Amino acid sequence: MQSPFPRVLAVIPPMTQLNTPYPSTAYLTGFLRSRGVEAHQVDLALALVLELFAPTGLKQLHEAVQALPEARQTVQTQWFAAEFTTVAAVAPRVIAFLQGRDPTLAHRINTRQFLPEGKRFDTLEAYVDEDGGDPLAWAFGALGLQDRARHLATLFLNDLADVLRDAVDARFEFVRYAESLAAAQPHFDPLAEALAAPPNLVDTALQRLTLAALDEHRPDVVLLSVPFPGSVYAALRIAQAIKAARPEVVCVLGGGYVNTELRELAEPRLFDFIDYVTLDAGERPLLALLEHVAGKRSKTRLVRTFWRDGDAVKYTNFVEPDIPFDDVGTPTWDGLPLDRYLSLLDMLNPMNRLWSDGRWNKLTVAHGCYWKKCSFCDVSLDYISRYEAASAEVLVDRIEAIVKETGQTGFHFVDEAAPPKALKALAEELLRRGVAISWWGNIRFEKTFTPELCQLLADSGCIAISGGLEVASDRLLQLMKKGVSVEQVARVTKAFADAGVLVHAYLMYGFPTQTTQDTVDALEYVRQLFEHGCIHSGFFHRFACTVHSPVGLDPAAYGVTLQPLPEGRFAKNDVGFIDPTPTDHDGMGQGLKKGLYNFMHGIGVEQDIRSWFPVRVPKTTVPRRFVELALAR
Repeated sequence: MQSPFPRVLAVIPPMTQLNTPYPSTAYLTGFLRSRGVEAHQVDLALALVLELFAPTGLKQLHEAVQALPEARQTVQTQWFAAEFTTVAAVAPRVIAFLQGRDPTLAHRINTRQFLPEGKRFDTLEAYVDEDGGDPLAWAFGALGLQDRARHLATLFLNDLADVLRDAVDARFEFVRYAESLAAAQPHFDPLAEALAAPPNLVDTALQRLTLAALDEHRPDVVLLSVPFPGSVYAALRIAQAIKAARPEVVCVLGGGYVNTELRELAEPRLFDFIDYVTLDAGERPLLALLEHVAGKRSKTRLVRTFWRDGDAVKYTNFVEPDIPFDDVGTPTWDGLPLDRYLSLLDMLNPMNRLWSDGRWNKLTVAHGCYWKKCSFCDVSLDYISRYEAASAEVLVDRIEAIVKETGQTGFHFVDEAAPPKALKALAEELLRRGVAISWWGNIRFEKTFTPELCQLLADSGCIAISGGLEVASDRLLQLMKKGVSVEQVARVTKAFADAGVLVHAYLMYGFPTQTTQDTVDALEYVRQLFEHGCIHSGFFHRFACTVHSPVGLDPAAYGVTLQPLPEGRFAKNDVGFIDPTPTDHDGMGQGLKKGLYNFMHGIGVEQDIRSWFPVRVPKTTVPRRFVELALAR
């Protein structure tokens, strides 16, 4: 029986990540199929990288390098030109090795004689053994054969990416592409100019892949999911290729970037490429839109959808209830080449590697955030504010179905903050059914996570946890309404670590009223958490004020003044602010990141915290035994 709905193709545009599919298309494809829609999916981010570094792509890259004038030659392009014959010979084997299809190649890679080594391999000098031995022995020991080889193979792949950037497109990275064209861009002009430019090697490869996907799936509707600014340009290049080849195909744009940055969209030129733009959870808007495309619903009954009417952008939100989280169905990875993803090992830290190493089934425990109070967060938007949890029975049903489909038992729960009550019920249900999986996800370091609960989660398969310590200052944690204290974070993280769970801390600097003293003290807290084995990795990012956050909505309550937003009809999210507190956040950020990087590699944990900063800073006011005493209590 023919489906009453049009055929749908959901697309992951470049770039997101290479080790596992971004989950949005899996969610939407699973949901649409549950409603009788013939839906398929394709990952053009992975396909693009495999195309660029295949023999034909490397040959074209070599031609581009040879055509460079001498003034534009770099160390990496010169290396590539000199080593091209060997590079072209080993690259297919390296790709196969990183895909897990040729594991015995690890022996040859580890000889350091097999791979041509470009500038990326210089990082290994930081690990030189004082006795002249193996510089990576500290990380992999004598038996870490596969991991050591994957790290070396990743450096080789990064060398090739450098060459591509230097010779073809400076905007290309493995996890983002042309990000600056879309991130906090009030005007569409930068994207319009880039899309009007003659296609380069990357663009033409993406065009070929797009047309091949059209020929294979013959869709009536293409869904372009853009979670980040670094996937917008490629999504529009894909839409451009579709409109040139099959203008009757309906192109729809959605995803996290749209939901945060395009809520006040008024730019008609976007609709030269895209037919519709949908906001927030996609299930209900897509059902309405597919009914419209099928001629069963008028435009006046679209849900949370932008469309163009002449030179004007219209927004229609016919009020209908969202699909309950219990009813969105089970994600499916059917159609995605799960054996072709690349397990990369960029960072030697065991916790950091989880983001780029291994293929994880991504799943959500609950929609939204149960806390939804943090001052820096977009608490006014649907993806945070609408909290709905599925029952443990439903979640484990989904887990079992996904394991049966993919044959893989690794899960990454991608919640904003997985609720402890739901995790407890999930762990108990996994243990009751005897379902053996490995899982990790993001939480709040709240006191509910007792040592007993942490051990239960570990028993159910929890291998790692990430959570926000943010500014590591009780004064600022209270100001940002985080609902935790540094002492509490120390105890919770230690409970997870003692249960054998890796712990990652999200950290922040530059929050309103943050002083130099606050920043120095934050790094001292972090140092002590590493020293006492509470956390295993972390990442400092600079606070950015968004228009949808409590700081953006009520800046006076946080002691800052917002700068006027630039005029524009496109993106609106980040907003500048004036903080009267005289702190050099740029200079402080360098010290924070340098110190943290070394702590993650077990270096300098005993040093005076001031030694990491490039500028003169005050002595920390944190007691030397703060974390030790917190744990004792």
